[in-house]
Amino acid sequence: MTKPPSRQLETVANPAPQRSYLVRMVAPEFTCLCPRTGQPDFATIVVEYVPGSRLIELKSLKLYLWSWRDEGIFHEAVVNRILDDLAAAAEPIWLQVCGLFRVRGGITTSVTASIGTRPPDTPDAPESATGSDAR
Repeated sequence: MTKPPSRQLETVANPAPQRSYLVRMVAPEFTCLCPRTGQPDFATIVVEYVPGSRLIELKSLKLYLWSWRDEGIFHEAVVNRILDDLAAAAEPIWLQVCGLFRVRGGITTSVTASIGTRPPDTPDAPESATGSDAR
């Protein structure tokens, strides 16, 4: 049985809180609605963060992102809201959310928002995990 969409984000304990490491999650099937036309907007959402004591639980993230599918909201607003909600749930050291929106009216939109300071010793994710190949 499939769980319904939910704005409830869950977290789990960080198994290595003593180490600075990067978590990257790519969701290539994000949808929301244009608040002016009601037409669907499709995007890849890329979340990168350096965790504090908590990690974002993946199934709850999937259901959370799914919950936006019937919401009329501008690209800039939804990326910033996702950032705020993830930050409130997990309290990361650094967090960045990027929305790579598909073409609408001949224009693609990319919105990136971040909070905190990325530690300089944090490794980068491999290129194949950037989400750029998912567009």
